[in-house]
Amino acid sequence: MAHEDKYRRLEELREASRKGGGEEAVQRQHQRGKLTARERIDLLLDQGSFVETDAFAAHQCRDFGMEEKRPLTDGVVTGHGLIDGRRVFVFSQDFTIFGGSLSEAYARKIVKIMDMAMKVGVPVIGLNDSGGARIQEGVISLGGYADIFLRNTMASGVVPQISAIMGPCAGGAVYSPAITDFVFMVEDTSYMFVTGPNVVKTVTHEEVTLEELGGASAHAVKSGVAHFTSPDDATCLAQVRRLMAYLPLNNMEDAPATGTRDDPRRVCGKLDDIIPEDPNKPYDMKDVIAEVLDDGEFMEVHQHFAENLIVGFGRIDGRSIGIIGNQPAVLAGCLDSSASLKGARFIRFCDSMNIPLLTFEDVPGFLPGTDQEWGGIIKHGAKLLYSYCEATVPKVTVITRKAYGGAYDVMNSKHVRGDVNLAWPMAEIAVMGPKGAVEIIFKRDIKAANDPAALEQQKVAEYREKFANPYIAAERGYIDDVIMPSETRRKLVEAFALLETKRDQNPPKKHGNIPL
Repeated sequence: MAHEDKYRRLEELREASRKGGGEEAVQRQHQRGKLTARERIDLLLDQGSFVETDAFAAHQCRDFGMEEKRPLTDGVVTGHGLIDGRRVFVFSQDFTIFGGSLSEAYARKIVKIMDMAMKVGVPVIGLNDSGGARIQEGVISLGGYADIFLRNTMASGVVPQISAIMGPCAGGAVYSPAITDFVFMVEDTSYMFVTGPNVVKTVTHEEVTLEELGGASAHAVKSGVAHFTSPDDATCLAQVRRLMAYLPLNNMEDAPATGTRDDPRRVCGKLDDIIPEDPNKPYDMKDVIAEVLDDGEFMEVHQHFAENLIVGFGRIDGRSIGIIGNQPAVLAGCLDSSASLKGARFIRFCDSMNIPLLTFEDVPGFLPGTDQEWGGIIKHGAKLLYSYCEATVPKVTVITRKAYGGAYDVMNSKHVRGDVNLAWPMAEIAVMGPKGAVEIIFKRDIKAANDPAALEQQKVAEYREKFANPYIAAERGYIDDVIMPSETRRKLVEAFALLETKRDQNPPKKHGNIPL
């Protein structure tokens, strides 16, 4: 065969590889409101930066007539490229070929790029759109999933792993995204579940739709499996690109820093009036967060799950940081099981990737009730505490109002290695709120008084003046400084600049035993 023929053969195979499952299958994909595997990669990566691997891969199955159907790529497009000039590896499942079902060859392609990503120290982004294991290959396809799960686990805390669910993801396939750091879902076209509606109906007699059982809304609001949701594929991929800007490429790099024109000494005058005079009246902690961050830009994570705790990414003087904040506008900012899980997961990710932590605290305590106690609030709250204690990245706390009881300890207090702990003048740092404290301390006196209500009111005022302020904690050094709210941005810039060279470590051990 002449060289020209060999070159022509190469181009023919390349073209066949690019066609996926064919024109009809591509049209069906578009009719479902979904992009193809390659269209998704083109939107995710910088233009022209994608370098494909294993474009000529094909399955080796010879059963059930499969030897006659051996399309190139075998249902997944793999390779690497750039996002804002920074390298990432990506795999994009192709629903137009065998419904995106996973085979031995398919799994081998994904495993190969995951191994390479670990070697070169760059993130892995998976675009999921698959009918599950390829039934014709039986246990071999199940083995392929397990090979991927192992890589997900080994890569955890080494390189960022991001999963975008852009179609079906069911059965054992869900566990790979679940191990990764962030899960994105597309509304109305994606779903995740271990067992589908038909099995649920057979076993539990519950009638439930695909969307109700495992759609984007279910996982963003109820289960917390999804960190982000989007109305369509393009928006989802734009969100992934935005998230990447806050993340280092691996655990040996510092969090990324960019230039900013936002004055590091900017006065946040709005904050001086943001706390209501009535200590029981709510306000929106997101307003506080936006006011101090560079250009007010905050990328919230888990926005619709456990809304009483806020987590997300922003920048202080160009530095990428992770933010955790109690939300007084939801459940008065109390911590519950879901909020504790949400916070613990976010903190541990940031710590693993050298992203400093900023905590805004206004917490009256842990949410009371039998549902919480029987649901394990003790162990779930301990996860949040554990994650703060374990974290060695720079940790800064601002107490805006309430810091009561065990929740004061948990929310990055000085006692759990908080580096810089600040409080606003209206901060209340105590074992419990004034009314509850008075009802315990002066129970007999109030009961015996001629005017119990008047005495209780007097004692509450006395307790508030003596204990419901930041100065006793400041006397002890538990608070480094009491600051005007309008000074907060400048103080945070100074704190994170100081902590840029921080070095801290935990005792040598295989790993701790977080209370799961």
